[in-house]
Amino acid sequence: MALTALDLGLRGAVVGLFLVVCAVLLRSTLVRPAANLGAALGVAGAAYAISTAPFFPRWSFGWNSPILVLAMGSPVIFWLWARAVFEQNFMLRAWHGAAWAVMSGFGLLAYNGWTNWPSLAVTSGRALALASIGFALLALAQVPKGWRKAATTGRGRLLIALTVGISIQIVLSASAGLAAIPIQSISLTVACGLAGSALVSIWMMVFATEPAVAGATVGSGEALPRSQSSQRVDLAPSERAALHRLQHVMATERSYRQEGLTIGLLAARLGLPEYRLRTLINEGLGHRNFNAFLNRYRLDEAKAALADPEQAEVPVLTIALDAGFQSLAPFNRAFKADTGLTPTEFRRRAAGRPALDGEAESACAN
Repeated sequence: MALTALDLGLRGAVVGLFLVVCAVLLRSTLVRPAANLGAALGVAGAAYAISTAPFFPRWSFGWNSPILVLAMGSPVIFWLWARAVFEQNFMLRAWHGAAWAVMSGFGLLAYNGWTNWPSLAVTSGRALALASIGFALLALAQVPKGWRKAATTGRGRLLIALTVGISIQIVLSASAGLAAIPIQSISLTVACGLAGSALVSIWMMVFATEPAVAGATVGSGEALPRSQSSQRVDLAPSERAALHRLQHVMATERSYRQEGLTIGLLAARLGLPEYRLRTLINEGLGHRNFNAFLNRYRLDEAKAALADPEQAEVPVLTIALDAGFQSLAPFNRAFKADTGLTPTEFRRRAAGRPALDGEAESACAN
């Protein structure tokens, strides 16, 4: 009974985590396939956690049917998500939806058809298991398409691990179904696997930050030296188009002002895998890391505002917040590292006024 309680509690946490994944993706109001499919995969994962829980009603059609439809079609959604992540020119097609509908139909009959059509339920269960294994292997086959670039970053390696881990879990669960192993006997194992997938997803999308580069000044907007940036690889036409979209989103739409902007959110907004966006930033633009790339835009806006005579009375703190910084202290550090001057000193020089002796740095906030 204690294990059952643990199982149910773990599944409740898993449902909550998957819904957070959906919320993070939908927050960006995207229409890109990878983001849409990621949100759909989160919903399917939550439904699967519920439908495979102890005491979940089966054997007859009823209120549980929509949950089963969402859960049993998850292997198709996972395969499409893997394609969207690792294929550069992936597009959703109408037959993808048909494949999902057929898969969900097999699942509904396999779980709820026992009362009216027991032989059909057995056949549907076997077809569901075999199709699940097939789609999991198809998803796994997408990894080599983006391996070279994804494996160069920590978060890219996590993305590969997530794809491999979910594929393995789908294959094992489907194999247990083919072997007629009762789902109750592997329920806790399934819950633990789902929890691991949810936690990795949350870590990549919300909590993981850009790792610092050895020898780099934290918060600096400095780009790579010319000697290093000249070694960047030539970008393919598709990557040049993605780079153009990135520059438009940052320079024209000023996305750098968004509070809590991460590389994951920006990649989702652009409809790009995160490892591709990281490559564009590092190799295409020559920045040390995502923080340096972000601060480049923020600092340029702040310097323009500080040099603007019409904004001479605007407090430095207001300028920093408007540019996207969350507080004054990190803005001061980044500004000093970039220009060698405090914001107040920069403003005085831009206005042609001499600096005041002994002026405290805290005056920047006034």
